[in-house]
Amino acid sequence: MKKKKGLSVLAPYLYIAPIAMILLTFVAGSLILAIYFSFTKYNIITPAQFNGLFNYQRLFRDSKLHLCIINTLKIAAIIVPFEIVSSTLFAILISSRKDTVLGKIAKAALFVPVLSSSAVIGTVWNTILNGGHPAVKAIFGVFGIDPTLLLGSSKTAFIAVAFIIVWKGMGYYMVITLASLTSISDTFYEAAKVDGAIKWDCLTKITLPLLKPTIIMNIFLSTISAMQVFDMVYTMTGGGPSMSTTTLSMYAYQLTFKGNKAGYAMAVSNVLMLIVLIIVLFQQRFIKHENSEI
Repeated sequence: MKKKKGLSVLAPYLYIAPIAMILLTFVAGSLILAIYFSFTKYNIITPAQFNGLFNYQRLFRDSKLHLCIINTLKIAAIIVPFEIVSSTLFAILISSRKDTVLGKIAKAALFVPVLSSSAVIGTVWNTILNGGHPAVKAIFGVFGIDPTLLLGSSKTAFIAVAFIIVWKGMGYYMVITLASLTSISDTFYEAAKVDGAIKWDCLTKITLPLLKPTIIMNIFLSTISAMQVFDMVYTMTGGGPSMSTTTLSMYAYQLTFKGNKAGYAMAVSNVLMLIVLIIVLFQQRFIKHENSEI
């Protein structure tokens, strides 16, 4: 009996042991290595040489790093509001037509980009915008825009990349919002109709307030994702022109593989990790506060 009881206690831990080992090896291990190499002069090829706090002192003098931090915050400031607003609106529209063929097609069409590789999407859009295709020129020409100049100008490249990232990620947050909408009971809307409420009243006084926890969660998920943008920037602009689209993760990559400064790149990566950690801690505290109010 004692053996069976002991096995039943250990069983849950044995089930999670494989994934726990993977996480410890690749996540915790990578974190430890990043912290260790950030205190060294390292270029991947030659052995690392300990140089103390030199890399972290350099962070304060690196004007390129300061630009990359600004770029990262700017791209997050564009991506997050548009992803959340568009995903919420589309989720509400599709939910109201969930049983129609058009609603099902729209949901699938908006979610397809999420399933596609960011690197592939970036490459495709790069080809579309730089290829000078007549159909693309005609569409953008309606708005008086030359598509071949969008990624070549520091003023427009940033916005173009941001909106393509929004287009790709919007479907993910839309599905999360749709799942929350299905949990809202129809009795709320039936009672509102009895009281003479119109659709706008139902949206602003029932749907959106009940979606608040989901919207908050989506905001934080979108923010963390936006702070770590890399593959889309890499395939579309390579960080250019003139570093106008270089984010922190892109800068760390350039330092490692083009500048042969992996040690300093680790310090830059740790700055990004610290920013994301602060966002996560703020998220947990904010959600805890919201739940306590509910």
